[in-house]
Amino acid sequence: MPTITLPDGTARDYPGPVTGAEIAHSIGAGLSKAALAIEVNGSLWDLDRPIHQPARVRIITGRDAEGLELLRHDCAHVMAEAVKELFPDTQVTIGPAIEHGFYYDFARSEPFTPADLEIIETRMREIVARNEKIAREVWKRDDAVAFFRTIGEEYKAEIIAGIPANEDITLYRQGEFLDLCRGPHAPSTGKLGTAFKLLKVAGAYWRGDAKNAMLQRIYGTAWANEKDLKAYLTMLEEAERRDHRKLGRELELFHIEEHSPGMIFWHANGWTLYRTLESFIRGKLEKNGYIEVRTPILVDRSLWEASGHWEKFRENIFVSEAGDDRTLCVKPMNCPCHIQIFKQGTKSYRDLPLRMAEFGACHRNESSGSLHGIMRVRGFTQDDAHIFCTEDQITAETVRFCDLLKEVYAALGFTDVKVKFSDRPEKRAGEDAIWDRAESALKTAVEAAKLEWTLNPGEGAFYGPKLEFTLRDAIGRDWQCGTLQVDFVLPERLDANYIAPDGGKQRPVMLHRAILGAFERFIGILIEQHAGKFPLWLSPVQIAVATITNEADAYALQVKAALEAAGLRAAADTSSNKINYKIRELSLRKIPVILVVGKKEMETSSVSVRRLGSDAQETLSLTQAVAGLGAEAKPPA
Repeated sequence: MPTITLPDGTARDYPGPVTGAEIAHSIGAGLSKAALAIEVNGSLWDLDRPIHQPARVRIITGRDAEGLELLRHDCAHVMAEAVKELFPDTQVTIGPAIEHGFYYDFARSEPFTPADLEIIETRMREIVARNEKIAREVWKRDDAVAFFRTIGEEYKAEIIAGIPANEDITLYRQGEFLDLCRGPHAPSTGKLGTAFKLLKVAGAYWRGDAKNAMLQRIYGTAWANEKDLKAYLTMLEEAERRDHRKLGRELELFHIEEHSPGMIFWHANGWTLYRTLESFIRGKLEKNGYIEVRTPILVDRSLWEASGHWEKFRENIFVSEAGDDRTLCVKPMNCPCHIQIFKQGTKSYRDLPLRMAEFGACHRNESSGSLHGIMRVRGFTQDDAHIFCTEDQITAETVRFCDLLKEVYAALGFTDVKVKFSDRPEKRAGEDAIWDRAESALKTAVEAAKLEWTLNPGEGAFYGPKLEFTLRDAIGRDWQCGTLQVDFVLPERLDANYIAPDGGKQRPVMLHRAILGAFERFIGILIEQHAGKFPLWLSPVQIAVATITNEADAYALQVKAALEAAGLRAAADTSSNKINYKIRELSLRKIPVILVVGKKEMETSSVSVRRLGSDAQETLSLTQAVAGLGAEAKPPA
């Protein structure tokens, strides 16, 4: 007689083995209808799987995160079933749930077209309407391999053949479709509902290896209800309108080309934006007691071997063979180089904490398929810094950094910030005792900083645990940007030390920290956050002067000179085009302020002020306008 304990602590006794469906039904008809799966002692099970022993359970519905992920996985299976019905010669491979949706990789000689996606989605809705039962089956591994080879599913057979021979595997059957899956799944296809949509087709290598065959990956999204689906599709439309690659071209900020894949050609406007952001961050660092350094781009392989990066990170490191038989590495990160600076001369405990910052140019050999505009590149600059401190100073330095990070994010328009605590990964350097100290110190510090955090298990750096700071943008997307890592390992490996109060040598603790992360990626985020309409202080061109008549050309240039003398970035349009055309073109360039001048303004030493996105106009004296705009254009305090 199993005793079932519910989330509210109440217990129910059942006379014999009981399924999740039966438990849900005994609680209420509404829950029974909404139930998708059951959590049994922390593990997700199918609703029809019997529970024989006492257990703590939770009924999973589409309102739960686990339920939404399950629906998305169901959707991947339903899509695969639809593809097999419509295109029988297609082989199915792998189809997981992912953030916001799902995908499935297919092996097919003919490319899928947008029209095919519409046909597949229609068939999916038919499968949902059939309400086919989804049933779990346990098979012997070799029997499953033989079955899938018999029906021509060589990719699926290869996956199963890689499972140890003594392990049973689970397959899920819905209608005539049978697929390898760990599960769980909803009890029937009807539970999926219709809040899903297929989005696009992309290429994907089998098992993610460029040496393998290219497959076709169909992406889709699925939600618990139509309202959430509509909101997500609206967000996608808005994201497309804000796409930094599109705006980068239109606003003449940057371009990327095949001659240098993953590298950015910054145009004058884009480089002005870059330097303005860099100057803002540099000012914050100076006020917070950082020293700025610069380290080489090429560094001998031996340093990366000593630090552990060669072993853990080799595939991402560009190398150059020097003429003296040395292997030089193009720097993928800055931390070992900062330790080399720290080691020059003798450091005392009185010198700590030492906050060492660098706008460090790094390069990583990212796969071509992962490159994405300026969001994912091979050449980038980090707003990187390393704080060398004693173990007793970790908490104070963490709190200080978190305050600085929140201040910068708020100034840049980001106030919704989430924090994740990433603990030790499976592959790591250093003894467990060192990791115990590092994790304990970081937890104490983040609590002192009064930050709420969630655990991100196993995602720490190979040398230490870390905090990850994720920003939510104007249309609800999350971007992981800032990090703080507590490192006891690299100072030991690279023999860094300081003189302690007792005259002996001690290892410093190294706090790796970044606020923006990569400048390039953060600028991409800013472009999309503001849809190219940057605040006045950040805009590459802050003010444009436009003439109504060519009689005012000389005055327009005088106004432009006065603005520039006040430190403002200004441009002038003295072309013969009509003023309405000029205003439209300058607005398309998303210049925040347009000063309109004609014969009247010239005679009165005044300007008519127009703001981007507004038809209203305000007339000010030139002196008033320059003073007001100069004050308004100062970077945030």
